[in-house]
Amino acid sequence: MSNFTEYKDAFETIKLERSESGILQVTLHTNGGPWQWDARARADGKTGIPFQELGDATNQIARDPENRVIIITGTGDQFSGPIANRSTMSRGDVKHWDKVQFIGSHTMMDLLDIPGPVISCLNGPAYRHAEIAFIADIVLAADDALIQDSAHFPNRMVPGDGIGVLFPHLMGSNRGRYFHLTGQKLSAAELKEIGMVNEIMPRDRLLPRARELAEELIKNNPYVLRYTRSLLTAPLKAVLRQHLDYGFAMEALAAVEESSRPL
Repeated sequence: MSNFTEYKDAFETIKLERSESGILQVTLHTNGGPWQWDARARADGKTGIPFQELGDATNQIARDPENRVIIITGTGDQFSGPIANRSTMSRGDVKHWDKVQFIGSHTMMDLLDIPGPVISCLNGPAYRHAEIAFIADIVLAADDALIQDSAHFPNRMVPGDGIGVLFPHLMGSNRGRYFHLTGQKLSAAELKEIGMVNEIMPRDRLLPRARELAEELIKNNPYVLRYTRSLLTAPLKAVLRQHLDYGFAMEALAAVEESSRPL
């Protein structure tokens, strides 16, 4: 079990706030602004802070049954960025990719192990790892939000770290493959049309609406909340367990070769 007082202030890029009733708000940010993804190897052998912290935070959150309803949001006018290019590619050897696979696979499963219903606020474009928003049971989006997998195939990377499994499952196989292979951008309206977004509204209405929904959900008893979440996420867990390690292996194998090429 995790204790909120021991991890609530532990992260540079993730702000955690919990109400007395057990509604946990998870705010992703970089220096108080939009969250900037980074999983690159550092000189000290560690990975980028946002990647490492997301893994650490989800581990703690998933093991704290006092988190009864969870709201995940970005900061400002962007959910996640920056748009990837060759300089943002994660380059490294087998040791680096072994660490990426270990953290990444546990992070995806921990996100799905979060013990209560999850509401995500897609507060703007998600250019990197939009799947974080779509492990939620309810997805709210700003009217100018969009998603793109800029970090993988358009950037000479295999989408093996969860997004390439989850999105074809959620949006349909043919649509998902097209999304990844073309670097397609999907708007909030398009995402709602295909059933991946539930409600669209102005950005300043997202968190009030999320809290409104959370207050309704939390009226139920904690066992109903927890077990319903467990039931609804079981098919996603099964898909990820079947394919995630294979996807990471393919991503790592291609990336090690790509790392030998000049930028």
